[in-house]
Amino acid sequence: MAKQVTMTETVDAATADSPAHRTLKRATRAQPSKRQQLIRLLSAKAGADVAMIDRKLGWQPHTVRAALSGLRKAGYKVEAARPGEGRAVRYRILAAASSDAESASAIAAGRA
Repeated sequence: MAKQVTMTETVDAATADSPAHRTLKRATRAQPSKRQQLIRLLSAKAGADVAMIDRKLGWQPHTVRAALSGLRKAGYKVEAARPGEGRAVRYRILAAASSDAESASAIAAGRA
């Protein structure tokens, strides 16, 4: 019978290479929050439209607009631009909130 490993026990070298242990390690990695993902999308030079954001984050359009409002309320400078007749409005972050400036630039660069 196999011994179950709890989180407080050390794992020997043979167990560390097992598929179950690798899956557990992947599952425990911190994933970027939806807000961080949104900031990364909006920090791109071209920005993102509502359809792209709801596709990437799995949100509905009204949730995307609410999140954009939340970023503005938090102090982010969010620009809305219509690239041409009949095309969707594209949003992008021009400036981060003063307290989040360093973390936003790290998120945009993919370091967070």
